[in-house]
Amino acid sequence: MRYAPGCCTRRIEKGPSLEKNVPVRFYLDFEKPVAELEAKINELKAMVSEEGGVSIAAEIEILEGKVNDLLVDMYSKLTPWQKTQVARHPERPHCLDYIKALIDDFTPLAGDRYFGEDSAIVGGLGTFRGRSVMVLGNEKGANDTQSRIKHNFGMANPEGYRKAVRLMEMADKFKLPVITLVDTAGAYPGVAAEERGQAEAIARSTDCCLMLGVPIVSVIIGEGGSGGAVAIATANNILMLEHAIYSVISPEGAASIIWRDSTKREEAATAMKITAQDLFSLSVIDQILSEPVGGAHRDHRRMTKAVGDAIAKVLANYDGMDPKALREHRYDRFMKIGRDLS
Repeated sequence: MRYAPGCCTRRIEKGPSLEKNVPVRFYLDFEKPVAELEAKINELKAMVSEEGGVSIAAEIEILEGKVNDLLVDMYSKLTPWQKTQVARHPERPHCLDYIKALIDDFTPLAGDRYFGEDSAIVGGLGTFRGRSVMVLGNEKGANDTQSRIKHNFGMANPEGYRKAVRLMEMADKFKLPVITLVDTAGAYPGVAAEERGQAEAIARSTDCCLMLGVPIVSVIIGEGGSGGAVAIATANNILMLEHAIYSVISPEGAASIIWRDSTKREEAATAMKITAQDLFSLSVIDQILSEPVGGAHRDHRRMTKAVGDAIAKVLANYDGMDPKALREHRYDRFMKIGRDLS
C-alpha cells in the first residue's frame, strides 16, 4: 500500500486478484486508519474467493463492523477543514449524477445565445417524480482529467451564467419549478471571463433568481463558492448536504488574504463558519440533509434518493402559491439572514 501526499490519498493495491476485483478508492488524509482496515478486508475477500474459508468470512464481518464504527466516530466530529476535504472528494456525486438518478427524460439545453456554450453549468428540461421541471447546476466533471477539463472543474464563465438566466426565464414562461444543484469553487477568474463581463453575468443571474415567479429550490451538494454559487442559489429554499461547504471565498484564499499564508487554511475554515451546521444557525440555509456513513461518496444511491425526497417535499410546500407570493417569500428569506440569531 502506498499513500500519495495532499488532500486525497489513493490506495494502490498489489496482487493480480485484487487488481481485477477491487476498485481503486481515494482516501482523505484523515481516513488513513480506514484505508488500512479496508485494504485488509480486500485481501481477506480475495482469499475467500480463492479458498472459500468460512473462518475468514467471519473475520471479514468483524473488520467491516470496525470500519463502520470508525467511520461513524470519525465523521461525527469532523473539523471545518476536514468537511472541506469531504466536500471536494473526487468520488462525491456530482450534478450529472443527481440528474441521472432523479430526472426522467432529461433534455439538455446548451448555449447562452450570445457567445457560446459553457459546460461548467449544465441544465435542461425533465420530469421530477411526475412534475415537469427545469434543472441546472455546476458540473465539475467525472473522475478523469479530460472530463474535468471539459467542464472547467465546475467554474463557469459568463456564458454559463447567461445560459442559466436563459433557462430560468424559460422556466418562468412555462411555469416550471426550478431545481439548482450547486457545486463550484467559484466563477472562473480568467482574464477572458472578466473581459466578457463575469461580474455582470453573475449579478444578472442572481437578479433573475429573485424575480422568478415560480418556485426555485437549491441544493448545495459539494462546494458553494462565492458569487459563482449565489448566482444560481438565490432560492426560496436552500438545502445543504451535511458535509458540504458554502462560503464567500475558499479557506486557502481567505488565509492568503488575512495571514498571507495559505497553509493557515484550517484556521480560516474554522473562522469563516462555512459548514452546514454553522450556516443553518445563521439562517443562510434552510435544511441540512444527512449523508451516508463516511460521506456521500460512499453511497451515491442513498444520497441521491435523500436529496430527491427533500426536494419533492419542499416543492409540495409551494404548490398553489402565486408568482407575487413566491417573489415576496424569496425576498423576505434573504432579508432575514443573520438578523434573528436567538
